[in-house]
Amino acid sequence: MERGGGGEMMMTSGATGRIVPVFRSVLRAAVALRSLVLWLLLLVGGLRRRRSAGPEPSEASEPGAWKVRRRRRQQAAEEEDVRRRRALAEEVPMAEAREGEQGTTFLVAGARRNALFCRLWAPPAATEMRGILVIIHGLNEHSGRYLHFAEQLTACGFGVYAMDWIGHGGSDGLHGYVPSLDYVIEDIEVLLDKIMMENPGVPRFLLGHSTGGAVVLKASLYPHIREKLEGVILTSPALRVRPAHPIVGAVAPIFSLVAPKFQFKGANKRGIPVSRDPAALVAKYSDPLVYTGPIRVRTGHEILRLSSHLLRHLKQVTVPFLVLHGTADRVTDPAASQELYREAASRRKALRLYDGFLHDLLFEPERDDIGADIIAWMDGMLLRRHAVDVE
Repeated sequence: MERGGGGEMMMTSGATGRIVPVFRSVLRAAVALRSLVLWLLLLVGGLRRRRSAGPEPSEASEPGAWKVRRRRRQQAAEEEDVRRRRALAEEVPMAEAREGEQGTTFLVAGARRNALFCRLWAPPAATEMRGILVIIHGLNEHSGRYLHFAEQLTACGFGVYAMDWIGHGGSDGLHGYVPSLDYVIEDIEVLLDKIMMENPGVPRFLLGHSTGGAVVLKASLYPHIREKLEGVILTSPALRVRPAHPIVGAVAPIFSLVAPKFQFKGANKRGIPVSRDPAALVAKYSDPLVYTGPIRVRTGHEILRLSSHLLRHLKQVTVPFLVLHGTADRVTDPAASQELYREAASRRKALRLYDGFLHDLLFEPERDDIGADIIAWMDGMLLRRHAVDVE
């Protein structure tokens, strides 16, 4: 969230940083919805009169056939877009230097049999895998953006898995559309189970960025997921998200049901600065796999719902965690990360605030230092685990 002039709060489309003036859009949409309801009432009344007069069978069947044809066209267009994005995802380099690539891509059947596009970076063959970090990207981006960080991890003996959310990167679904963030949590558990089966006994950590950080934190609240993790890392987590006006929170659940894929217009086409590195900004906003369209209604509602849930349950957080935030972040609230650190019941927790840093910490000029902080924290957790095992 970002506070605009005059104290007005505006929703952003997560990692894309495109501002959406939700209040004005909702008012326009509300007027349109009212007109639609009136039109439907008139239509229903007309249909009832026509039925009483005995409509022809062909007339009665035409509207249904039209809807079927429209759904098929929409489904075909979505499937074609998924094929296009998956091909692009396969073309993303898996190593910064082509020689001796250690990375690979694969598909996993998600909780709803949806295809999830995933990546794996392994340490050099002669290096023992000390732990595994699973990366959950932020809203509107994709797993391929984390190559540099993945290579930093593998050089230190960590294996790295990364998953594209539903509707993101090379995974199934309408681009930029998330029917439920709980679906993402269920898919994370599917991937964790696969990792545990393929790497028995190797400690696992989960990292989430921005909205992905909020998803990871909620996932850790479930005991059956918590027990699979050594700890979680949250970079710029989206923990406090407020609508532009109270009416938005009131109508969002209705609109998310009536028109879930509707897109609010008026986004900032340049994108909010999320890194102090100009090259990183150009790379992000020119990436065809980064969704840069206006946020969809259901997706926005899901973010509001998740934020509200987490703020009510901060005291129930028991998983060991490291939370990192830039003090100049214009997309998510660093004060909410401080509140998480104060309120969480976790026995082992750490907070890192970076003065003047922006939202995409792992794409800041000091990204290697931030990566080193994350690796040092995981090293400390593994040392504690080893000490317990020795005892």
